[in-house]
Amino acid sequence: MTSPLLPIYARADLSFEKGEGPWLFGRDGERYLDFGAGVAVNALGHAHPHLVKALTEQASKLWHTSNLYQIPEGERLARRLVENTFADVVVFSNSGAEANEAAIKMARKYHSANGHPERFRIITFEGAFHGRTLATIAAGGQAKYLEGFGPKVEGFDQVPFGDLDALKAAIGPETAALLIEPIQGESGIRPVPNAFMRALRDLCDQHGLLLIFDEIQTGVGRTGKLFAYEWTGITPDIMSIAKGIGGGFPLGACLATSEAAKGMTPGTHGTTFGGNPLAMAVGNAVLDVILEPGFLQHVERVGLLLKQRLAELMDRHPAVVAEVRGLGLMMGLRTHVPNTEFINIARKEKIILIGAGDNVTRLLPPLIISDADVAEALNRLDAACAAIEAELKNAAQRGAAE
Repeated sequence: MTSPLLPIYARADLSFEKGEGPWLFGRDGERYLDFGAGVAVNALGHAHPHLVKALTEQASKLWHTSNLYQIPEGERLARRLVENTFADVVVFSNSGAEANEAAIKMARKYHSANGHPERFRIITFEGAFHGRTLATIAAGGQAKYLEGFGPKVEGFDQVPFGDLDALKAAIGPETAALLIEPIQGESGIRPVPNAFMRALRDLCDQHGLLLIFDEIQTGVGRTGKLFAYEWTGITPDIMSIAKGIGGGFPLGACLATSEAAKGMTPGTHGTTFGGNPLAMAVGNAVLDVILEPGFLQHVERVGLLLKQRLAELMDRHPAVVAEVRGLGLMMGLRTHVPNTEFINIARKEKIILIGAGDNVTRLLPPLIISDADVAEALNRLDAACAAIEAELKNAAQRGAAE
């Protein structure tokens, strides 16, 4: 039977009926170790009791009021984000793309409020992914996402990843901001060197630009810090977050300094569902866990353990694994075989992984994984690599026989 769903996803022939911690239980009766976490969304795993309690309690009281009224849990979540970051103000949304839209509008409005409406262009970096709206695909600049949707939204200039000279040359009188992911996720787990990030801050200060960090995938503990910018020694002016902050519930946010947000006055931006009571209850529950003493240290430690074990995997299987990349629990394996093949064979070993660009497979497990979970993951990855090696050997033998 033909599905009534719009065919925009290449879905695997697999579905799940429940989850628990880092495990997913398929409708095929099998149990899978989830090292994809819904693309870095299920930060605390599946059915975390504290999140379930917060959501069900709120669901029994109030779901939606709109932003025409005070939402106390939203005030609380915003205050906690402000207290634990560089930011002074927060606006909530339903997704990362919406958070980036808010960041883009905020940067443009800042310069308009300062009497320079001509400063609206934003410089981004090749390989970036900032969302699927018309503005955010223009910001990302990738042809495969832009094709067929008419003229590219004006106001975005891409420069090569890591090319400081090209960046300096691209800055002009219409430039408003720089937008960057501390680690490019979709293009293959490409960390931006800290020295480059510091150079961006210097350039922004020198030219009166705003620095925007897209921490939709890197944020909320993913790298071992609450946010990845904390590794760099600098702070942005604006930051977009999503994914992990909702722990699986749709939630995004744009954080900013008061100065960067000065142009955002009543009526300049809005959302029907953003900051609704259900999302705010879950977001606060996520922070309850993430901000517990020792939690981020656990992520950093287990992330280092995972990286070490992946390096050992590469040593054991050099014909399969070419490179290990990443930080914390945002890791990538570049393979000699197509990453789609690697992911499919790993799935046969009952471990869920996520594809990315540059033939990289992402490992984005829930932040609550244990040393034992890492060991189990490596056993399954080891078996997947062995299966690939056997197939490569058989293929070579068939070629020799022919």
